[in-house]
Amino acid sequence: MKKLNYIALPFIFSGLIACSELNQIVNELPTTMEQTSEPSTFEMGEGLKAALEKGTIQGVVDLAKGGGYLSNEAYKIYFPPSAQKVENTLRDLGFNDEVDRLVVSLNKAAENAVSEAKPLFIEAIRGMSIADAKGILFGADTAATNYLKRKTAAQLHQKFEPKIQASLNEVNATKYWADIMTQYNKIPLVEKVETNLSRYVTERAVDGLFLKIAEEEKAIRENPQQRTTDLLKKVFGYADEK
Repeated sequence: MKKLNYIALPFIFSGLIACSELNQIVNELPTTMEQTSEPSTFEMGEGLKAALEKGTIQGVVDLAKGGGYLSNEAYKIYFPPSAQKVENTLRDLGFNDEVDRLVVSLNKAAENAVSEAKPLFIEAIRGMSIADAKGILFGADTAATNYLKRKTAAQLHQKFEPKIQASLNEVNATKYWADIMTQYNKIPLVEKVETNLSRYVTERAVDGLFLKIAEEEKAIRENPQQRTTDLLKKVFGYADEK
């Protein structure tokens, strides 16, 4: 009987060792599963690019609609600061309709030009490096907007201004501006105002565009319902946990 027990001991010990190893493996399983849920570097890049394309295209589409700039105080283009006194003086003298007509035409010009941004944004997004993508994903709420501003702002001004100048002519803003300046310059003792209207509208249109893109970016980062694909859910869900 004792001999049988001695014979069985090695099997018992080996069974205990096997159980110990099995417990160790089981204990390590949650860690392994958590690691596999981490998106790859490629997925991070592709997920971020997809989110940015979605956000920028939506932002451009919204601003290009009738009233895209005009109907939202955050983006609306008013008289140039250098001409604010002109507006106030003319309104005091009863030229409200003329002033309002000019403001509408300035915003229409911006709405007509903003679609020029779409191909520039897409090119900048698709040319983004893996390092850029990772830095943006774990960066500030407007990290992507700041990246696009660095990459596209100069080109946007170049693309927008000729389009805005043409639009200002098309919607009669140039004429309204000339009419208003004529009325203003008839007022005794006023200082003449020189404003490059197309450059001013271009600057305000670009500023409004980046403000809109920043809002779209924040929505994707903060609102899970904006993550409409499995890849976006995986990438931004992982970023939320960090």
